[in-house]
Amino acid sequence: MTAIIDYDAGNIKSVEKALLKLGEEVIITRDREVILGADRVILPGVGAFGDAMHKLRAYGLEEVICEAVRRGIPFLGICLGLQLMFERSDESDGVKGLGLLKGEILRIPDGDGIKVPHIGWNSLKFPNGGRLFQGISEDSYVYFVHSYYLKAEDEGIVTASTEYGVLIHASVEKDNIFACQFHPEKSSQVGLTILKNFIGVER
Repeated sequence: MTAIIDYDAGNIKSVEKALLKLGEEVIITRDREVILGADRVILPGVGAFGDAMHKLRAYGLEEVICEAVRRGIPFLGICLGLQLMFERSDESDGVKGLGLLKGEILRIPDGDGIKVPHIGWNSLKFPNGGRLFQGISEDSYVYFVHSYYLKAEDEGIVTASTEYGVLIHASVEKDNIFACQFHPEKSSQVGLTILKNFIGVER
């Protein structure tokens, strides 16, 4: 069973729909015991970094997330969920992220032909092997919607990258932690394969 963390963020239902399509049992919850009893946990999200961290803390979910990761439960952050896993974001000065991984979230710089937010399909490169991308060809396209991007401190955890005016660390993996800046649930068959690979991760 996969628990999707409910903290009033957008995009939760589309993640649920994609998982149900794969035949996965899903529960949307903010209940501590349900989350810690799940086979895997997903933190989706669309919205602002500071507001999201405020809601996670208000619902007592920050500690639950950290405990789930400590217990080795496979954990996937999607879009804003990826950003929240890191230490800080340009979007919300002074707001601490979850700090599960080291790195920072920076604003996509303005440039010729670069529209912010970045909305659309971009191809991926795979600088390091990642379990989420098994069976997926390099240069496959996935769907992005974001104004801020990840620069991970340790490039060894970066399993997918893309270019949009700057090098974007599009996916990371470390132990039982996985995250995607793009939306696998909106990325057609490639995205469903990524989610299926996550469902198949062993504890």
